Amino acid sequence: MKMILRAAIVISAMLTACVSHAQSNNYPNHPVKVVLPFPPGGVADVVGRLVAQKLSESLGQSFFIENRGGASGNIGASFVQDALPDGYTIMITSSSFLINPGLQKVPYKPIDGFAPISVLSASPSILAIHPGQSSKSMKDLTDAVKKEPGKHAYASAGVGSTPHLQGEMFKAAYGLDMVHVPFAGGAPALQSAVGGHTPIVIAALAPAIPLVKGGDLRALAIIGPKRVSALPDVPTMTEAGLPGQEAETILLALAPARTPKEIVDRLSAEMSKIVAMPDVVQKLDALGFSPMGTTPEQTAERIKSELDMWAKVIKDAKIQQ
Repeated sequence: MKMILRAAIVISAMLTACVSHAQSNNYPNHPVKVVLPFPPGGVADVVGRLVAQKLSESLGQSFFIENRGGASGNIGASFVQDALPDGYTIMITSSSFLINPGLQKVPYKPIDGFAPISVLSASPSILAIHPGQSSKSMKDLTDAVKKEPGKHAYASAGVGSTPHLQGEMFKAAYGLDMVHVPFAGGAPALQSAVGGHTPIVIAALAPAIPLVKGGDLRALAIIGPKRVSALPDVPTMTEAGLPGQEAETILLALAPARTPKEIVDRLSAEMSKIVAMPDVVQKLDALGFSPMGTTPEQTAERIKSELDMWAKVIKDAKIQQ
């Protein structure tokens, strides 16, 4: 009896594997849902729609967008985690997917609940000050903050945003006492700095560029691994003498855990081709992002490292949301 049961289990597993392989070879044979766990209009939404359009063109099936915003992306992530792992529901999300587990209890498992597909693109932040401030470099600014601890404030897009956590990394690494002033989004944070109300701001790159070029803000450093073409004279934090500040905002694609590897690999390869297309590179650049296009294995490594990094920043800074 045991032998019959064991044989039945083996046969069932073989049949499942055969069906899965057949489905993978025929993928996609009907429309694919691309969940964006944010309301329409943000950077993740813009890039997600661009990638979905290109996937539709290259794979011959509709990749259609479904916005499932709410709870900083948690609602959409939970929905995708619980979807059938057949390749017909995927998600394009941002760094909030990796930050939220350190801030709050989330309804998803960022590692075990998903099959990593690709890190599509990455964007640095920028540290800028009101032009009326005396600091001309990051050294000047750090010296000024150390001279008057607790009297300098920096603006960000809100508690738990990438710029906020980058600010806390900076403070912790160099023993700085600065006050964080959160705003309801990047635009009001930048305008506060332009008005001189919060003379230091850490912000997403794209909306800050015209303010820097127009002289409304003075950029002191790029918080990322390399300089940006739009502001070639602005050094990175490392070049400014402050290494260890390479954290970026990333956009990444994920599928539910147990999605067949053949499907994940195919999606990853297609996405790598898409983000390297000249017209896509141009559009990403306008949004302040650089193309990436990582393999599933590289994506898994990036997810693990960023989860650990952000969790440490949040714990050390005692951030609560």
